[in-house]
Amino acid sequence: MAIQPIRLFGDPILRTRALEVTTFDKELRKLVTDLTDTMLEAPGAGLAAPQIGVGLRVFTWNVDGEVGHLINPSLDLSAEEQDGPEGCLSLPELTYDCKRALSVVATGFNMHGEPVRIEGSQLLARAIQHETDHLDGVLFIDRLDSEARKAAMREIRQSDWFATDQPVIKTSPHATRGFGF
Repeated sequence: MAIQPIRLFGDPILRTRALEVTTFDKELRKLVTDLTDTMLEAPGAGLAAPQIGVGLRVFTWNVDGEVGHLINPSLDLSAEEQDGPEGCLSLPELTYDCKRALSVVATGFNMHGEPVRIEGSQLLARAIQHETDHLDGVLFIDRLDSEARKAAMREIRQSDWFATDQPVIKTSPHATRGFGF
């Protein structure tokens, strides 16, 4: 069991599109195990590889006692929508109602490179969409309407976990004659 630290909002990897997995080897199986262990320990309904600092298209889920993983996902979303509470392990203690497709058919691969097809609705559909968004550098707060997004950003800035350290800008003690700060 290898619990990994979860990257928080502000980490650039959370805004970077993850790369397709091309090699299904022992290292990939370890990544899936680390993701699963970390997700279960957190606990969360899902966890994507970028959330533990790995830029690959891999995620895990834990919904209604079903634990699984998907690699290189492709989604087919229903036209019918659901609107409900959503949170994220990379945005601790933040929950907002977010619109998602009511059901999803996800295809991809398991850790052994075998094709997988997952059909889900309600919470499983939400988790699969949320984690696939992570692989595209999209956070659930990006899907909120502008008023809710502003409220979420305000809550993030006021949170204890958000990095409030501003970069220090040093100025020269010497005359710069307009060529510097």
